[in-house]
Amino acid sequence: MPASKAAQDFVPVQEIRNGVVILKDGGYRGILMCSSINFSLKSEDEQRAVIGGFQSFLNTLDFSVQIAVHSRKMDIRPYLALLQERLDMQTTELMRLQLREYISFIHNFIEGADIMTKMFYVVVPFAPSGTEDVVKSFGFGKKDEKGEQQDSFEEYRVQLEQRMALVASGLGASGIRAIPLGTEEVIELMYRSFNLGDMEDPIRVAA
Repeated sequence: MPASKAAQDFVPVQEIRNGVVILKDGGYRGILMCSSINFSLKSEDEQRAVIGGFQSFLNTLDFSVQIAVHSRKMDIRPYLALLQERLDMQTTELMRLQLREYISFIHNFIEGADIMTKMFYVVVPFAPSGTEDVVKSFGFGKKDEKGEQQDSFEEYRVQLEQRMALVASGLGASGIRAIPLGTEEVIELMYRSFNLGDMEDPIRVAA
């Protein structure tokens, strides 16, 4: 029987450093978390402006990006705890009654429906030339005593961040705010991406 592979063998991520995802093939990925727009509530002129801004954004790119939508069940327990605190602070019976009824309504509502929240991400790629050499130069092979591996990482990270800044600026033309994820945020996103059993709805990705 063939030897079973560890779960890590199926994950293409080699390392996450300074918010940068380094893949096993030597490629780099930066991740931007983006705000959302309630498109249907905008006027026709505003909708055209959003579409035009996004079209201009796509036309300015000379590299591919991925748009990921991450759905998860919203945890409203902190909100219910806050309501309970407010209830305990009320001195008038009318306000206490109204708050009790509201808390009961929220409980009944979430029992019959899953309240989902969506997070939007743009994954920005960067592929250094000579990926085999790059993989070795990041501590996955023999360490370079002259510190060239760190210099290479900083050089490639700067180029990736320039791409991410371009993407963020382009999205801003559509009224979308985009901020880069830090290391801890990337790790959490990666964990949820590769542990679908912990998610209410898998990430959907569009190239």
